Order: sequence, then structure tokens, then C-alpha cells
Amino acid sequence: MIAAYLAAAALGSSAPARSILFVGNSFTFGAMSDVMTYRKDSVSDLNSDGMGGVPALFKRFADESGIRYQVSLETAAGQTLAWHLANKAAVIDRPWDAVVLQQYSTLSPDKPGDATDTIPAVRGLMDLLRKRNPQVSVSLVATWTRPDLTYPPGKPWSGQPVTRMALDLRKADDRVRAAVPSVARVVPVGQAFNCAISRRIADPDPYDAPTPGEVDLWASDHYHASNYGYYLEALTIFAAVTHVDPRALGPTEQAARDLKISPATALQLQRVAFSVVQAGGCGRRGIVARLRSSRHGHGHN
Repeated sequence: MIAAYLAAAALGSSAPARSILFVGNSFTFGAMSDVMTYRKDSVSDLNSDGMGGVPALFKRFADESGIRYQVSLETAAGQTLAWHLANKAAVIDRPWDAVVLQQYSTLSPDKPGDATDTIPAVRGLMDLLRKRNPQVSVSLVATWTRPDLTYPPGKPWSGQPVTRMALDLRKADDRVRAAVPSVARVVPVGQAFNCAISRRIADPDPYDAPTPGEVDLWASDHYHASNYGYYLEALTIFAAVTHVDPRALGPTEQAARDLKISPATALQLQRVAFSVVQAGGCGRRGIVARLRSSRHGHGHN
């Protein structure tokens, strides 16, 4: 039995690495955090911008889990998927095993929450990718609520619970997938943020005084993510794409240590990623009460 196990392990280690490409913007390359240049030499930045970002976290998790991946990213700040299709098709046009697509933070820059322009962009990218590899597995990331569009007055989600934008984006991305069924999955990153808030792991309002014992998922602009937020994003994508239980990474996970995320918080965030991806929801009562108690629209400037 031991010999058979060793033979199987040797066979697995000799299998060719799967290729995965991340296409997106600052939410993928980890702007305004230590994640941006994290282990940048472990991944291939196709634009030569020197980014590590969420793809490098994914690579770290894969290595720790004994899964071989060659990880690449093609990212540009503030750009939509339509921009990537129009300007970076030659870079993207390779036979990838898997691709992760991240749209602009509001889907449409001009009509926040509107997926109308996302559908043809995703369809065009799918056509490009499937010509190279008909079996490519493509994931679409549903991103998080932006507090800067929720708490100050006069913004698209002003007066709504801090979780609402993420839920609206998820519904819109589901419509994209319905229109482009060759997309394998929608990755619920925004819902992972919501779950961390409901479990009192994360503070729902980055504008007020920090809640003791709770982390801030957002950067100082209340728009991009913090180390905690990008770590949770990477965990959620990793769980969705690989089907590996992120809890197996454990409290001593190396990227968390490098980013100065405590073992207890790392484990909590791993559990959140598991819940939203593999357990079908947040998996804990009390979310409604938590959301009702969170502040919305208090005239922050």
C-alpha cells in the first residue's frame, strides 16, 4: 500500500502544470496593498508591470496544496473587460487551461450595476479563448461592495446596506453567465466579503471608528481591498477554481504570515471562502440582524 501511494504521488508530481490566466484590473493586481507586488517572481505578468497580486496568492495556495499551476496575469488599472478584448487580445490569445475574468468594479463605468456591456465582452473573450482550447474553464468574478459608493450621499448605492452592491453585482454576473453559458462559474467574492461582515470578522463601516476585534477588508480609499480583502478574494477564487477546501490551508498558511494576517483571522477567512463556495452560503444565522445594525448613508464625506 505504501509503495502504491508513493507511486501515485510521484505520478501526480510529474503531471504537467495547469495554466491559468487572470484578466482584470486593480482588484486583481491588488492595488493599495502589500499584495500588489507579493511574490511577483512566482507568476508571469504578461504586461511586464511587475505585479504579483491575487494571482500570486493563488499560486502560493496551489503550491501549499500540492497542485501544480503556471499562473499568469494580464491586468490594467481602471479598465473593463471590453478594453482587454480590444487592446490585449494578442496577449490573451493562448491555449489556457483556466481563465479568471474580473470586470470593472461597477460593471459599467457609466451605468453602475448594468451588465449590458459585460455580456458581449465576455462572449468575445470566450470565443477567443475557446478557439485555442475548447475545454478552457472560465470563471467570472463577482466583486465586492465599494463603501465609497454606499456611505457618502449622492452615490449609486447611497442609503443601502453595505452588502447590497455586492449582491447586485452577483445578480448581474449571473445574468452574464446565463447569456454566455460557456462560462463555467461566477466566483462569489463579494458575497464572501458580506459573509465576513455577518460573522463579525470584518467591520461593515470603514468610515467610523474600527470595531474592536474586527478587520477592515478595504484599503484607505474605502474602494480597493486591504491585505485582508485580497486574501479573502484569493481564497474564494482558489476554492472555486480548484475545488480544494481552503480550510485545509490552515492557520499557519504562509501567505497570511507574509501579509501579517494572524493565524486566527486566516482560519476565519478560509472558513468564509469555504462557506460561500462549497457549502452554498454563509452558513450562519444572524446575518439579517447584523445588516440592519450596520450603518448606511450617514452623510460621510
